[in-house]
Amino acid sequence: MDSCKAIAPSSTANLGPGFDIFGLALDLFYDEIRITKNRSQNRRITISTIKQEEGIKIPSDNENNSTALVVQKMMEDFKINDNIDIEINKGVPPGYGLGSSAASSVATAYAFNQIYNLKIDLYELINYAAEGERASAGIKHYDNVASSMLGGFIIVRMLPRLEFIKFEPPEDLYFVIGIPKIIVPKKKTEAARGILPLNAPLENIITNISNASTIVAGFAYKDVEMIAKGIDDKIVEPARKKMIPGFDKVKEKAMNAGALALTISGAGPSIISILKTDSHSNSIMEAIKEGFAESKIESKVYLCKPGNGVKN
Repeated sequence: MDSCKAIAPSSTANLGPGFDIFGLALDLFYDEIRITKNRSQNRRITISTIKQEEGIKIPSDNENNSTALVVQKMMEDFKINDNIDIEINKGVPPGYGLGSSAASSVATAYAFNQIYNLKIDLYELINYAAEGERASAGIKHYDNVASSMLGGFIIVRMLPRLEFIKFEPPEDLYFVIGIPKIIVPKKKTEAARGILPLNAPLENIITNISNASTIVAGFAYKDVEMIAKGIDDKIVEPARKKMIPGFDKVKEKAMNAGALALTISGAGPSIISILKTDSHSNSIMEAIKEGFAESKIESKVYLCKPGNGVKN
């Protein structure tokens, strides 16, 4: 096999109190990666992007592109010295908290594993895909890549060893995603991590643990209303919402329109609201657009459900 394609979904991370721990695949946007190998004695990685969000440039240098970081690590570990061409069909908008770098990284790791028949299972591949997160976050983290790789709702467990616990979402769980049209900084995830508090009051920590536990129970019982009860973050959201103009107004309007909960999607600036069935979706979509508009911010809104994992 000299060429292989893989497709990976967008995702949302944290779900409020589950910072760096919770991830959820979204059936909304997808990245498609095609890897082609050209045997050579000189290792070289060439990147081309055939589709990307208007006005946003995907880095093509190996040091700043998620896909290249993944391939470099896999080539080093398996002593592969071929020339590699990576073609990116970019469907997940970069920089908006929807797992863009994760989707590219996951599809890359999956395709590379297949093209060289490395026989790495999906759980091990997550660790390679996380190499790509260094491009946007400055560090490896696993919430988006785990959910994009495996699909569904994922809990990341770091100690004593790295583990991933998967739950199938309830059938009646829906989301309205709001994406404000604002300028995001380069390495936005790293910037969003940089504004987080180093300490938090014990009361807020206890509340977040309680709420995170409620979210897990909701997925275990497949109870959308229980999931929504837990989506209340006292530590990360108050710091990051300052980067999202009109966030409080958007949240207020969406909740009044019937959303069960609303929080920041990953590092933002996208927001995600929780619904049981799609019966109030049109009202919530309009409310989110109105909320951003009051801050003179244009936005796009989408209705979606949880997604499956990577595929060919």
